[in-house]
Amino acid sequence: MAVEYQCCQTGFFVYIVIIFFLVIFAGLMSGLTLGLMSMSIVDLEVLAKSGTPKDRKHAAKILPVVRRQHLLLCTLLLCNAAAMEALPIFLDGLISAWGAILISVTLILMFGEIIPQSVCSRHGLAIGAAVAPAVRVLVWICYPVAYPISKLLDFLLGEGHVALFRRAELKTLVDMHGNEAGKGGELTHDETTIIAGALELTEKTARDAMTPISETFAVDINAKLDRDLMKLMLEKGHSRVPVFYEQPVNIIGLILVKNLLTIHPADEVPVKNVTIRKIPKVPENLPLYDILNEFQKGHSHMAVVMRHHDNMVEQPASKNSTNTAEVRVDMDGKTRPLDKKNKRSLQKWKSFPSSRNSSYRGGTPRSKKWTRDINADVLQIDDNPLPKLNEEEEAVGIITMEDLIEELLQEEIFDETDHHPDEDS
Repeated sequence: MAVEYQCCQTGFFVYIVIIFFLVIFAGLMSGLTLGLMSMSIVDLEVLAKSGTPKDRKHAAKILPVVRRQHLLLCTLLLCNAAAMEALPIFLDGLISAWGAILISVTLILMFGEIIPQSVCSRHGLAIGAAVAPAVRVLVWICYPVAYPISKLLDFLLGEGHVALFRRAELKTLVDMHGNEAGKGGELTHDETTIIAGALELTEKTARDAMTPISETFAVDINAKLDRDLMKLMLEKGHSRVPVFYEQPVNIIGLILVKNLLTIHPADEVPVKNVTIRKIPKVPENLPLYDILNEFQKGHSHMAVVMRHHDNMVEQPASKNSTNTAEVRVDMDGKTRPLDKKNKRSLQKWKSFPSSRNSSYRGGTPRSKKWTRDINADVLQIDDNPLPKLNEEEEAVGIITMEDLIEELLQEEIFDETDHHPDEDS
């Protein structure tokens, strides 16, 4: 097309305005393509729920537009392509063809690509929220062409683009947000350590957190609570002491040290005459989260870790393993497959104490339920033979609630009776 308009004519200024609009429009579409498409739906949902007040407002405006990502992408690219293709046509009406090509390339490169994308990459959330209504209008205008292309992309690439972090990636992300990383994060060392411990807890089993049976302190059920034994128990500083029968690896129950306050050492009361509570038994490959769920039931905060000889070649517990989740640990030490009728979720176990509290306010007195639960957890040894260890299983350690907390904190918990390493120096 030859030059049609000379300077200072009416058509000249109309073409100048159109060219200016096309450059700004093409730059806006290019910047929004980078700014909006670089923000995932997960990031926007996080900002909409827990961002600053301004970010929550911006994210709420952008979310409805970004949810159909392929349709938005096709709309922005179509508008950008239309503006860039129309620009040389109007420039050709003012200058020669070669000049129109050079100027259009320069304008598109500088003002339609570099500057808009640089600005939108830094302030994409605010700019996207400001032009969200206009983008919706463009989506409807380009809908006849953009919709079939977007559906083809959905079919070939899939609709969902939810980019969730894996456990290892989330742990690294938390470490980077710590104030020790030097990147301006607000999380303290203790916060990052606890979060990392919670993420790693699902990969650890009872074998990783237990205390070996050779290092545990236990008392014989046939021993007498004389002055020496009670002094030894007090020096150990444990609130619970395992009780074994015949051999130290045959742990049959535990006694609460606080229950011995009324016993006088001179009476030399046999251990079997005091209240011995049942102790659950868990496989050594049981994930720590499952053991934590067992402790939350309130029966015991101590368990015996068992190794089964018929399954010495053990497979590591997978993250999504259903075998460990389908095992119930009974107070008598037996593990049985969990029936669908008896399966209870963690939520139900958590709601169990609240149901007891509600019964305390009205209905069955709380004391009766507590009495029934306590009696069910006490080892009855009067008329029943003492349990013996099966040949196909072996007790390898003891795990307590404190062990789980140490794995969560990733630090040792010392009390008044523990020997601190600093004391040697």
